[in-house]
Amino acid sequence: MPSARNFFSDAEKKEIIKAIQLAEKVTSGEIKVHVEESCGTDVLQRAEQVFQKLNLHHTALRNGVLIYLSIKTRQFAILGDKGINEKAPATLWDTVKEGMQAEFSKGSFLEGLLQAIRQVGEQLHTHFPAGQLNQNELSDEISFLE
Repeated sequence: MPSARNFFSDAEKKEIIKAIQLAEKVTSGEIKVHVEESCGTDVLQRAEQVFQKLNLHHTALRNGVLIYLSIKTRQFAILGDKGINEKAPATLWDTVKEGMQAEFSKGSFLEGLLQAIRQVGEQLHTHFPAGQLNQNELSDEISFLE
């Protein structure tokens, strides 16, 4: 099994970053992808820790979204901050996760992730369209905290 840093090829990483940039172009929201070897605990609990560590809760409109992947334990989670959670449908994250799971179960990890980024971007655009606060508050790079 590849490590977190090379789970996606360099070309795939560029596609992921491009998808994040494209999604964020039409919203003031922020999307962050984080990949780790193993979550070591409950996946949602770990995703919450990473969310805090990456300062996703410090965006101006509290509209950051984390897509968290734990490759060895084959788990993933999606977390949104207070701003997006108050505006988006309650079923949003489950819907996005179901689409990801369908692709992941076919071995299409890149497509599952890209699909999730697009869906999250659409919701962020709906509830937080680009405007004066459309500065890039967080790096679009994939994070690999250990």
